[in-house]
Amino acid sequence: MIDRETVKHVAKLARLGLSEEDVETFGSQLSVILENIHILQEADVSGVSPTAHASRLTNIMRQDVPRPSYPPEVLLANAPDQEDNCLKVNAVLEGE
Repeated sequence: MIDRETVKHVAKLARLGLSEEDVETFGSQLSVILENIHILQEADVSGVSPTAHASRLTNIMRQDVPRPSYPPEVLLANAPDQEDNCLKVNAVLEGE
């Protein structure tokens, strides 16, 4: 398990204020994380090429073809308040 001073040092580097209870909790959690990392480091990855993703990423592109828009009546059908085919909302800035 990671000692209390190491947990406090890491918390200071991260600019976190920890209670004594937090130090205990995070100490045990960090220990588990480091144990899991140690297990992963033992895996043989010599035949695996470095990659940023587990699977290939490809963008699926479609043609940018203009098409008719929905009529305003359909788009505003569930609007609580509307005016001139626009949503009407309360002002959020003072003085306006």
